[in-house]
Amino acid sequence: MLQAALSVRSLLLAILVMMVGAGYLSTLITLRLQDSGADAFTIAAVTAAYFAGLTLGSLRVPKVINRVGHIRGFAAFVSLFSATALAYALLTSPLAWVALRFLDGICVAAVFICLESWLNERAEDQTRGTILSAYMIALYLGQAAGQQLLNLSPEAPALPFLIASIPISLSVIPVALTRLSGPAVQEHLPISIRGLYAASPLGTVAAVAAGVMLGAFYGLGAAYARRLGMPVSETAVFMSAVIVGGVALQWPLGRLSDRFDRRRVIVATLAGCAVTTFLLSAVSEALVFPLGALFGGFSFALYPLAVAHTNDHLDPAGRISASGGLVLLYSAGAAAGPLLAGAAMEAIGAGGLFLSICICAGAALIFAFWRQAARAPVPAERQQCYQNLPRTTPAAASLDAPVPADPQNHEGRAV
Repeated sequence: MLQAALSVRSLLLAILVMMVGAGYLSTLITLRLQDSGADAFTIAAVTAAYFAGLTLGSLRVPKVINRVGHIRGFAAFVSLFSATALAYALLTSPLAWVALRFLDGICVAAVFICLESWLNERAEDQTRGTILSAYMIALYLGQAAGQQLLNLSPEAPALPFLIASIPISLSVIPVALTRLSGPAVQEHLPISIRGLYAASPLGTVAAVAAGVMLGAFYGLGAAYARRLGMPVSETAVFMSAVIVGGVALQWPLGRLSDRFDRRRVIVATLAGCAVTTFLLSAVSEALVFPLGALFGGFSFALYPLAVAHTNDHLDPAGRISASGGLVLLYSAGAAAGPLLAGAAMEAIGAGGLFLSICICAGAALIFAFWRQAARAPVPAERQQCYQNLPRTTPAAASLDAPVPADPQNHEGRAV
């Protein structure tokens, strides 16, 4: 299986290097706005613009890539992303940063679509899981590692943005030199929101809730840490702890959802989100790091659980379109999340971030309890195997090839 990952090593290296710069830039923007005295709602608006660009790019970019090719498309959008990273040093208006962040979202969507459709074309049935896992490791490892660049703390105001631009620009090299031929991007039309909700009300609501919670965290997590009085070095550790915790808990929660009624695992995950965020809204700085890791573990697992639960109610032909629709709903939630959290932080202070996330998780938890009472569980033989999924673009849906569940995995499943 290692050979499968090595066969696409240039693509994995590209996403790893780019996410170092992208993860660093995202937190850097929040810190720069926070330290300049911007209010929480302004920071939230800049973050929301990124997720709005990510959503629009997911819908519009595939035609551009099909027209110019993967390598040219990747190089063009990465170059634009690198240029916008430098432009933050020249433009100081928050309104200008909203526009730049919107462009960032479009560029990142294009990069994800290029790489994910490429990986899907290279994956075979027996290697698809390995390639998807390697892709997610590269993506989140780069994102977590990028936070540590904050420790450089350069004194020159423009220098951090120059540092962010370097790994973004370098990510072009593995793709530009690859011998892999680029496939056509498959444009799967997402299923309608009404159709998604009819198929799986809980899966739809859980996907939106995951977007709201993680969009709020990515947009304002660093501002929360700074308002607690953490130095930049501890802020970087806090952001990394949430991301690493998110990676660590996805597999065990996924395995539990394969063995038991998946709705019960979603309920437990939402309850974990609600409890940890309630504590994060009020605890001392000493407990922030372990609670942050737990929050990451629960919140990162929620979206792939939602996809798996939705797939349990669909035939194989509809699962790719449904997954594409769910990731767009996630992105829409991620655009709204920072705005809601920003208003809460303005009203009650730093704890407002996680209190708003707690309210979102609590509302989704109540809905999940209702759905358990309103609908019978999916029979064990129809339940699909859980698959870790990135929350990126609809192109990632093709990497989640439906695999028949192993009935032996469901011994002792609660019904």
